[in-house]
Amino acid sequence: MSGDAARAAANPVGVHALVWVAGWSEPEARHAIARTREAGFDLIEIPLLDPRSVDAAMTRRLLEETGVAATCSLGLPFDADVSSADAAVVARGEALLTEAVDVTAALDARFLGGVVHSAMGKHLAAPTERGRRHAIEALRRVAERAAHREVTIGIEAVNRYESNLVNTAEQALALVDEIGAENVVVHLDSYHMNIEESDLGTPVHRCGARLGYVHVGESDRGYLGRGTVDFAALFQALADTGYAGPIVFESFSSVVVSPSFVSALAIWRDPWHDGLDVARSARAFLEVHLAAATAGRR
Repeated sequence: MSGDAARAAANPVGVHALVWVAGWSEPEARHAIARTREAGFDLIEIPLLDPRSVDAAMTRRLLEETGVAATCSLGLPFDADVSSADAAVVARGEALLTEAVDVTAALDARFLGGVVHSAMGKHLAAPTERGRRHAIEALRRVAERAAHREVTIGIEAVNRYESNLVNTAEQALALVDEIGAENVVVHLDSYHMNIEESDLGTPVHRCGARLGYVHVGESDRGYLGRGTVDFAALFQALADTGYAGPIVFESFSSVVVSPSFVSALAIWRDPWHDGLDVARSARAFLEVHLAAATAGRR
């Protein structure tokens, strides 16, 4: 194996399930996992917005049949927001995260990330100190349960229209530090970084070893390389810091995703109409950039 190929192989490269399917019935799961393998990815990220809807035994069987690995993610709803000032709402959020951890472990997956720290959506006010404390306390307990199941929790920094608590890498690092659990890491996403960060390299360097998961998405959530995201800077920083964790392509179109998710993510126009084509394009794009970043580091 060449040096560039070896470097690229160090990062498991994945794709979000919503590139393929809107739900997770057995036919949908079979289709999504098979397409993930067909497009050349190592893993599929399975959303656990409703953990009880995911048949873990069936999914694990399909993953084992194809040799595809899995990670999981979710975004909390407003009625289960662990950063709420309302203790009852926080309790619902913690229960949802606990269920998601258990499903993640049952899938033999090792990562649960996303907007696990607040409700995913547009907030009308800044977070309160009480709400922030609630989030930290709930995530400490969830992280403890996750550690027993060998699951890592990722705190995703998302744009200001999807969280009022964690929008930047600095805020994610601060929350990770306050939670204080070894299995809680920062989850960065180029789509959100392109909105909230001044550049895409500095946040990666600031996170260092605490960066545990990376989403790659274009500025319009469509084909990689056709928007304004500075992927060269991002991948160079990942190479410079020796990041060896998952790199997962995330893109959404109403051609696939459910109406409720369309509303939550404000997908008012479709950046693509063929999931397989956008996924294959992304896989080739990632391979080129991983190799180029490695060469640039020499």
